[in-house]
Amino acid sequence: MSLVSGPGRAQAVGGSFPDELELVVEKHVKYIQDLDKRKDELEYWLTEHLRLNGVYWGLTALHLLGHPEALPREQTIDFVLSCQHENGGFGAAPGHDAHMLYTVSAVQILVTVDALDELDRRGKTGQAGVGQYIARLQNQDDGSFAGDEWGETDTRFLFGALNALSLLHLLSSVDVPKAVTYVQACANFDGGYGVSPGAESHAGQIYVCVGALAIADRIDLVDKDRLGGWLSERQLENGGLNGRPEKLEDVCYSWWVMSSLAMIGRLDWIDKEKLSRFILQCQDPELGGIADRPGDAVDVFHTVFGLAGLSLIGFPGLEVVDPI
Repeated sequence: MSLVSGPGRAQAVGGSFPDELELVVEKHVKYIQDLDKRKDELEYWLTEHLRLNGVYWGLTALHLLGHPEALPREQTIDFVLSCQHENGGFGAAPGHDAHMLYTVSAVQILVTVDALDELDRRGKTGQAGVGQYIARLQNQDDGSFAGDEWGETDTRFLFGALNALSLLHLLSSVDVPKAVTYVQACANFDGGYGVSPGAESHAGQIYVCVGALAIADRIDLVDKDRLGGWLSERQLENGGLNGRPEKLEDVCYSWWVMSSLAMIGRLDWIDKEKLSRFILQCQDPELGGIADRPGDAVDVFHTVFGLAGLSLIGFPGLEVVDPI
């Protein structure tokens, strides 16, 4: 799956949009299917470090669109398994170092295509080995998780660890209460959460922290009204959402913000009609794909999160997405 942007582009700001915007489902399906055919482009190889994530994004988008068969299942499984290391972790592509983020995508892909048994049958390690790789990355002192052997910590890695382990039914292999304590240490006065204790609130980090608490069944620790207020303020006049104050709108926050609101029961604190219109304006109606904002090139990252945002607000014709 290529992370190459384009070739399509969302209609520019100031252009004439029809009163009734439609989701161009078939165009989006074709756009995703064609991504892996662009191997003669330099950007295809420059984005190899995101290849496994890209497969997950494309696969998820196709499932939301109601076309799970649009990517070949066996080839998808083969590629995922080719990215695994002897230590149980997965890299972005064959030959790339193992990392938490790619390992999470690998587990999510295999669960999506109902192929965890293939991990036990053909993987370099079985499911237990993947769980052990993740567990080794937890800091036993403070409960945080590193992304890899080099030790960088980030609440994204903590959420990814709990997400993957819950899918593998191996949550007991890590210290969940200590992880929860670390998440709480990242909480801020405005109700949000940061990348680490003392870091500013950001919608992406809020999603991973609230998601981690939801998986741990400790959503009760969230100040729901205060956080809901901060998240609702992310909606701008054009209907789009930003990730923190004074920043531009971006389609990807349709997921990070809305999923967080869904998990705390405050989804109705956003103008859903304005948001859906903004996302639809970011489509390329001719070639498919969704961009970060009108006028920009489309890519698979913004395509999946735009569709996921639409699914969260009940847009017709899409499969229902789990906010976690």
